[in-house]
Amino acid sequence: MSQHKCGWCLGDPLYEAYHDKEWGVPVYHDQTFFEFLVLESFQAGLSWITVLRKRKNFREAFDDFDYQKIAMYNEKKVEQLLQNEGIIRNKLKVRSAITNAQEFIRIQKEFGSFSDYVWSFVDGKAQQHDVENYKEAPATTPESEALSKDLKKRGFKFMGPTVMYAFMQATGMVNDHEKKCFRYTEVKKMT
Repeated sequence: MSQHKCGWCLGDPLYEAYHDKEWGVPVYHDQTFFEFLVLESFQAGLSWITVLRKRKNFREAFDDFDYQKIAMYNEKKVEQLLQNEGIIRNKLKVRSAITNAQEFIRIQKEFGSFSDYVWSFVDGKAQQHDVENYKEAPATTPESEALSKDLKKRGFKFMGPTVMYAFMQATGMVNDHEKKCFRYTEVKKMT
């Protein structure tokens, strides 16, 4: 008998593996946070599975999400990225990755780490939601709205409240696994 999983991931082995191993696991490493910021910003207006299928290509194209390198990208690199068929070739999103890397570094300098900064929006502890069906999970919360507003004020791009809520779910700042999902309790114990 198979274990119950959140309905959103069913039917695609890549989606299910991401759900089973990563989604909702609390993140504290700045490099991982930056990876999710980039991926979520490219996901805006698209499905997450589209981004997930291109994740390996994004890692290669964006120097393994090394924000120090990305912050220094020049026009030649932008053009190279826009020619890369393995990623989502949106000029505004490519440029936003560079801007966001620069702002990410500023936050690290101000707060000591991006992790300290971002976790402050949930008082340092993952929020536990009691979602029966993934379709009942909110698209935004006051916390995702506050995070979005603050990031935008700092110059970040493609960081709307819905994108930020998906980011918070992915990085374990909130536990939105369905209560019957085998990962719900596992993830809950990680916080």
